[in-house]
Amino acid sequence: MDEIDTQLIKRTQDGITFTHAPFADIATELGISEKDIVARFKNLHKNGVIRRFGASIGHLAIGITANAMCTWNVPDERVEEIGAIMAGFSEVTHCYERPRFPDWPYNLFTMVHAYTREDCNKVAQEISKATGISDYDLLFSEREFKKTGARL
Repeated sequence: MDEIDTQLIKRTQDGITFTHAPFADIATELGISEKDIVARFKNLHKNGVIRRFGASIGHLAIGITANAMCTWNVPDERVEEIGAIMAGFSEVTHCYERPRFPDWPYNLFTMVHAYTREDCNKVAQEISKATGISDYDLLFSEREFKKTGARL
């Protein structure tokens, strides 16, 4: 990483402008082209400096107020297959395998976002029907804490 890479990360780590040319101002400030910025991000990703560059929508601002962690008891030998099906649902933003515990039989977790708790329940029912997994539970979010990634 050089100084331009460092400045690029610092200028984008808290978000970019939602415009047709989100890197235009940054490119001008750094004295490089927008194309160079994209190439630098690709290089930073390739070298493992950054893991991803993604968009995050303020779901509360658009009315998505119900969030549920759906915990699923999936046969261990079917986790890959079932996880792929679950992750394919547009309402699912995260899908993780986790270890089981003596008092916790669930090993696959999906985060479901919807407009209402009833909608979350309907999504879980649809996932259950699509996968044949009927042993599950929903844990609803009560409040959201600030989310940030690593900072320079």
